[in-house]
Amino acid sequence: MFSEDDFSHMKRALALARRSLFTTTPNPRVGCVLVKDGVTIGEGFTQPAGQDHAEVQALKDARRRGHDPRDATAYVSLEPCSHFGRTPPCVNALVEARVARVIAAMEDPNPQVSGRGLSILREAGIDVRCGLLANEAHELNIGFVSRMTRGRPWVRMKVAGSLDGRTGLPTGESQWITGAAARADGHAWRARACAVLTGVGTVRQDNPQLTVREVETPRQPLRVLIDSRLASPLEARIFEGAPPLVFCGRVDADNGSRADALAARGIEVVALPNEQGKVDLPAMLKALGTRGINELHVEAGHNLNGSLLREGCVDELLVYLAPSLLGVDAMGMFDIAAPATLENRVRLAFHAVDRIGDDLRIVARVTAQAPRTPQS
Repeated sequence: MFSEDDFSHMKRALALARRSLFTTTPNPRVGCVLVKDGVTIGEGFTQPAGQDHAEVQALKDARRRGHDPRDATAYVSLEPCSHFGRTPPCVNALVEARVARVIAAMEDPNPQVSGRGLSILREAGIDVRCGLLANEAHELNIGFVSRMTRGRPWVRMKVAGSLDGRTGLPTGESQWITGAAARADGHAWRARACAVLTGVGTVRQDNPQLTVREVETPRQPLRVLIDSRLASPLEARIFEGAPPLVFCGRVDADNGSRADALAARGIEVVALPNEQGKVDLPAMLKALGTRGINELHVEAGHNLNGSLLREGCVDELLVYLAPSLLGVDAMGMFDIAAPATLENRVRLAFHAVDRIGDDLRIVARVTAQAPRTPQS
């Protein structure tokens, strides 16, 4: 169905899409290549929200080069959009350019599109094919797919520790277990996320900035703090710079003044209590989804890590393991109870294992969640 040339051009479209890794939120990362008579005549990738999508960029590029896109083939890493958002539908631009063929890597999971764009192209007499390098395209937009199909972001939890799974000494000392290369790599994963989340325990223990610093980035992700009782020090570094988003349990007489103090600094506080008065974590993910958050990067302590796992809120673990041992009394990665049987254990599937400097990086996806247990 697809030729070697088709594969080559789609790989190029995906490479172009990766150039928008940090900038398209809440839109998907898309690349487009226009080919005519075996020659690439135009290329493009999705610009920041409100600006040109990949297809329009490629058409403009072709015309700047002096090429007529009529009868060209458009290789697009995602089905062209068919609805009016901040920009007009890309299918209209392709139809008006009178391209002869469109090859898409995958259908758009957005219910407003979801095959409609391909149908419009076919109705205009354009030869349309879909499914070339679909897995690669899906991986690139895994967060967008999650938000469109589940209404919540893809949640990636990052932890760094010793080979025996310990993240710090009993004294709290934890900087640094892993090496500089692993830390920089962790910041690269931060940079691609739409938001970075931590909890009050980490704020009180480590006072993190939660910003991207070790790698270059055109924008900083939204910082999100879970603080059920609004107990974080007002002078914490997470409150410096661009305002973070704070989720708490309840705002009442005990913490109302702290909520007012945060609001006075332009910091939004959202109360989402569960039955225990803590933050309703699944509801929080839905709330982030409505805000256009595609990928959520978690860097928290073992308590919040465990809660997120128990509540079925984690999709993927990003684990850095250093070649060292800290012992049984050191702090662990996840506060989850031992299962009654092995059948009830949290099951993972290794997605990638790589060496980063002197450390290992493991990307593992959750295939079966931890059983829920009552929380005090």
